[in-house]
Amino acid sequence: MLEKQVPYYVQFYHMIKKMIFDGEYQPGERINETQLAREHQVSKSPIREAIRILEKEGLLIVEKSKVIVYEPNIKDVKEVYFCRQALESFAVRLTTQIASNSEIQQIEDTLDRTEQALKNGEDSKIILSLNEQFHSLILKFTKNSRLQKQVDDLNSLVHYFRILNFTGEHRAEDILNQHKQIFAHIKNREDEQASSAMIKHLDQDVQHLLKVLED
Repeated sequence: MLEKQVPYYVQFYHMIKKMIFDGEYQPGERINETQLAREHQVSKSPIREAIRILEKEGLLIVEKSKVIVYEPNIKDVKEVYFCRQALESFAVRLTTQIASNSEIQQIEDTLDRTEQALKNGEDSKIILSLNEQFHSLILKFTKNSRLQKQVDDLNSLVHYFRILNFTGEHRAEDILNQHKQIFAHIKNREDEQASSAMIKHLDQDVQHLLKVLED
């Protein structure tokens, strides 16, 4: 049910994006604008605007008159993670240097909540959200808005890849342990080591994703 208070294109944007992330729309699947418009009793205009934004974010591919869900591939994984390594290794170096003790405590609290969530067997979406929060806090505490924007531009594809990255037994635990290693250097104000640990962590993500995509 659409809400009148929120622009329709915004609602369709979030709706389609969620369906992609939840697997209701599969990679390579065609999205039928006419069917969506008919189901929700609206014109195609807000749907097309939502599609335009999602295409810009990389989640949809528009080919001639067809709208298709993006299919993750090895080339894109390597390119996106190359950018992440460059940006986030610098971010963690900067945060290690300038973050306040209370900000560093917030990062540690996130790791503690992640560990507790894993012990409690909580939903994978909660674990994924806490994983994202770890990286987001490191970026936030750089207090560098332009750096954050560079990473934000990759966010949709990063989230899509992150869902795939959690595939596999004990994968969430492995990622948490890598985050703990990064954090240990942050807490000790070891900026070079924190940067190296972030690069290593993201490289391990790439290697895991390549295996997932090759299977």
